[in-house]
Amino acid sequence: VGAFAMCAGSPLAFAKVGPEEIAKLGVEGTELTPAGAIRAGNAEGTIPEWKNELVQAPSDFVPGQYHTDPFRDDKIKFTITSKNYTEHADKLSEGQIAMFKTYPDWFMNVYETRRSAVYAPYIYEAALKNAGTAEIVLAPDRGQGIIGFKNAHHSWAFPIPKNGNELLINQATRPLNVWVDSMEQTLAIGSTGKFTVNQLSIQQHYKYSDPEIENFDPETDHLHYYQTLLAPAKVAGQVVLAKDPVSFTKKFRGAWAYSPGQRRVKRAPQIVYDNPLTATDGLATTDQKWGYNGPNDRFNWKLLGKKEMYVPYNAYKLHSADATIDKVITPEGRLNMNYARYELHRVWVLEGTLKEGTTHDYGRRVFHLDEDSYFIMTSDSYDRRGKIWRYWEDHDVMYYDIGFMAPAAEFQYDMQAGRMVALLFDKNNPPDFTGRWEDKYFTPASIRRQGVR
Repeated sequence: VGAFAMCAGSPLAFAKVGPEEIAKLGVEGTELTPAGAIRAGNAEGTIPEWKNELVQAPSDFVPGQYHTDPFRDDKIKFTITSKNYTEHADKLSEGQIAMFKTYPDWFMNVYETRRSAVYAPYIYEAALKNAGTAEIVLAPDRGQGIIGFKNAHHSWAFPIPKNGNELLINQATRPLNVWVDSMEQTLAIGSTGKFTVNQLSIQQHYKYSDPEIENFDPETDHLHYYQTLLAPAKVAGQVVLAKDPVSFTKKFRGAWAYSPGQRRVKRAPQIVYDNPLTATDGLATTDQKWGYNGPNDRFNWKLLGKKEMYVPYNAYKLHSADATIDKVITPEGRLNMNYARYELHRVWVLEGTLKEGTTHDYGRRVFHLDEDSYFIMTSDSYDRRGKIWRYWEDHDVMYYDIGFMAPAAEFQYDMQAGRMVALLFDKNNPPDFTGRWEDKYFTPASIRRQGVR
């Protein structure tokens, strides 16, 4: 039950961080970075010091195209396989260990650790301010008890997280690309390796990280998300519109769906929690996109500490225009691991345990959050019998031209079904960060105006 039980009766939870601890945070010369990460490397030298130095774009990078690899000259340090994973078990998650046991040919190529999560000054300025002002807000009268926050903007609300609630809010308030127009592909892959490519056109405006928006109210809509299915033909024209606040204590997700067959825009309250994620054939839940999203009241959240762990990082090989489906997906229906890059990073470990009196596909889930970005790098999901069920990976890159981290690809393995779901970019259409849309674009009326099929 952990931290939630200690404070569920109060609308505000936990005192603000004291001035002595805040003094540990800083851009230069402090014990902790503005994100609250340990600035120093580890004793073994296998994790380097964090430096406030933006990744430099390689000379062959063409703006508007896929980001070329700034670390292409790095060599594989070693490979973890089903034969030697026990030697590295202290730096693996239970989900990763289960993968080696389930798929004897699975492996992890480990590279030099590059702490490339470095953001623009306004992100760090906001984080340093948030450290002294942000507060957890609980809404026990909403659902099973929503965890929210107040008095923070633009950046991580709690750079020095003291409990699972604050760590979870850091994931919800991590800096994200403000404007994105992308063509994406979702593949629900069978145990025989067969799949259908679902093509999605997605437009997003993430207001919380928008430097042009000041005095942001976390109870207002911060994520505007418009998704259109373009293929296969039998589902083409389906639209999903979602609008999320950052803090769900007063307002819930607004979601609408359009079906070409019915030619009607309807509210879609089911697009939340463990409702199947679009086009995944039930292999992933809606709240797993980006590691986790949406209201957080179905689980009790506990901070289990921090550990060194091998996680996907700097996934420029997967991001490359050459990383097409035919190369990335093997005949067995899994990721071609030669395209994956793993590095040793310190991660926060966050456990969610299903609350009594509520329901979810997962009885327990364990997230591993990068200390420099609070992105969920991997997630271990357990069924309600307590057995490991699914393993999720975010393969992220730092978009060095715009200064934000985002997934290059996301994968989930269902080890009980022997299947995988892959979320990829269409390599003929690089993501575009120059698009701008008025708020009225992200409305049900806009879907009707579009006149989709």
